[in-house]
Amino acid sequence: MPRKLPATTVGVALAAAVLAIAACGTAGNSSLAPAPKNPDAKVTGTLRTFTYDDTIAPDLFDNFKKQNPDLDVQSATFDSDSEAAAKLAGGFRADVVEVCADEIDPLLARNLLRPIDTKGVPAFGRLAFRNSPGIRNAKGQVMFVPLQAGPQGLIVNTKEIPNPPDSWKALFDPAYKGRVALEGDEPLTPIGETALAMGMKDPMGLSDGEVSRVQDYLTAHTDQFRSYTQSDPDTVNLLKSGEVVLTDGGRGTAVQAQKAGVPVKWVAPKEGALSWVCGLGIPADSANIPAAYKMINYYTSPHTQAQSAQAGYVALNPAALPFVPPAYKATANPAVLANAIPERQPDNFQNYVHAWQEVQTR
Repeated sequence: MPRKLPATTVGVALAAAVLAIAACGTAGNSSLAPAPKNPDAKVTGTLRTFTYDDTIAPDLFDNFKKQNPDLDVQSATFDSDSEAAAKLAGGFRADVVEVCADEIDPLLARNLLRPIDTKGVPAFGRLAFRNSPGIRNAKGQVMFVPLQAGPQGLIVNTKEIPNPPDSWKALFDPAYKGRVALEGDEPLTPIGETALAMGMKDPMGLSDGEVSRVQDYLTAHTDQFRSYTQSDPDTVNLLKSGEVVLTDGGRGTAVQAQKAGVPVKWVAPKEGALSWVCGLGIPADSANIPAAYKMINYYTSPHTQAQSAQAGYVALNPAALPFVPPAYKATANPAVLANAIPERQPDNFQNYVHAWQEVQTR
């Protein structure tokens, strides 16, 4: 499930967030958030959560509340980390916040997060992506604990294409001209996938010149694509109607298409799948750090990770796999992320945004 703003909104939202942060100056405490001496100790007081809405869905979060009856949980939600950064910089208070590797920069810009002491997260050493850029800052400090991820690969109609391709280059194969879709709700994914198809090795670290080359390549192939999709339902509908036989997308999107009766297969491209990575961090002004660690540990636990896997996410803690129902084991296995490239905001992110906007206007 991509957790991103539409491409036409990303640049505006990010700019607004940066302006709001700059107006408020450096915020809070940037020292290591002290780990509880006993992660299993009871927590009390108020826990203010600030996350995407699906993270605190009742079927996932109610059990945490039951396990911590002396904790007053107050929850608020947002649509992007840019929005979260603007609100935190403006004085909104939270004890734990959801963070995504491809959206973290506005939160880091004015020290809105406290580095996490991994001694307070017993499962941390088993988690996928724990050492990836975006999860750790330039000093190697952990800025959030990765809890959910979704690999992005190829979705192929096996009735129309019996031998599914295994390269991002297939998106540009003339054999499928006019019957290909490309996710277009944000810039990192289409720019990154095209860069990999062109043989570039670091799609999240393209130089300005490389971004321009990718833009030119996409512009030269605009008639290759039936649609730049804006959501999973868009992609599924195009596959179901037969207008599209090949698209990029996540495993969860492929499962949705299969449930809709479309004979599709999800393929991890040999150049490497992309993946969004999200988790929980501790805001600089958190007033209940023990409770924040308690919530983080709840979401890293095998049973909660297994429950999350049933929503289509990869279980980043492999200890969850024995508890995952058979129907979800393949999509839940973190082994599918072995060669995945985590999406993160590059320093020249605005160039990615501009390039993708230019492609879409052609």
